Amino acid sequence: MLPRIEVIPTLALDLSLSDLRIMNVTRIEQIKQSMRHQGQLQPIIVRVYEGGYQVIDGFKRVYIAMDLMIVDMECYLVDVDEQAAKVLLLSYNRTNQSMETWEEAMVLKSMLEGGALEQRHLARLVDRSPSWVSRRLSLIGRLDEAVATEIRMGTITSSHARALMRLPRGNQAELVGVISHFHLSTRLSERLVDAWLEAEDEDEQRVILSHPEHFLWNQPDLPDQSYDDRLSAYGNELMQYVMNIWPRLDLVRMTLEDRRFGDLDHREQEIIYPFLTELNGLSEKIICLTSELEIEKPQ
Repeated sequence: MLPRIEVIPTLALDLSLSDLRIMNVTRIEQIKQSMRHQGQLQPIIVRVYEGGYQVIDGFKRVYIAMDLMIVDMECYLVDVDEQAAKVLLLSYNRTNQSMETWEEAMVLKSMLEGGALEQRHLARLVDRSPSWVSRRLSLIGRLDEAVATEIRMGTITSSHARALMRLPRGNQAELVGVISHFHLSTRLSERLVDAWLEAEDEDEQRVILSHPEHFLWNQPDLPDQSYDDRLSAYGNELMQYVMNIWPRLDLVRMTLEDRRFGDLDHREQEIIYPFLTELNGLSEKIICLTSELEIEKPQ
């Protein structure tokens, strides 16, 4: 049967393969706004499956269509078996890199279930290197189920998971709770894991989990903040203030660089914007004051 486009009732669409995807709430809301105003712009990909139609690509659009009570959807119907459907699931999201590493790992794991395939054959089937397949399967095997749940919920990413992989599985749940609660970026998550691994004993590890902000702001490469005999009392006071605020400003910078900054909704932006404006104003004043320092530049 040649691929063809058909209009299929939304309620006839099977979403069982969506278990292999992460339902990013922010992305769903963006697509929802588009579909509400423009309708379905592209057909979803489906195959005939157990008397109905199994969705291969376009899960978010189907969920949104159900929510918006859209009766029918335009579908691109392909004639493939389950394994080929999963290969298509990977390939459709390969060009725009819209799949997270965890999602790729879940698809690969599902294809290996049953023992019909070996990893090297799987690599050829999905047109990837054996090492690419091995790294993704390792990600699943080395993570605690609590971490997997957070990934599926979209509260942490595969990059966070790679940092957590360095921990024993029994300790990952504690740290993922801190990462999720404080909405830590990948870089800060790696710093948290480093601090936990470098702790001298369990008591220090508990302190890290209770007060992570102290360790996230720890910058081992910063100059010593002890009293400097070369400076006056005022000079030392100014130096202490600068060194104390430096790591916190760097934390603000790293947080602003996080991709989630672009996902803030309008209400969040309204709440946060005045504080960022005040911070910008203070930064401009500091730049203005420090520009008055008469320092001879080295030749």
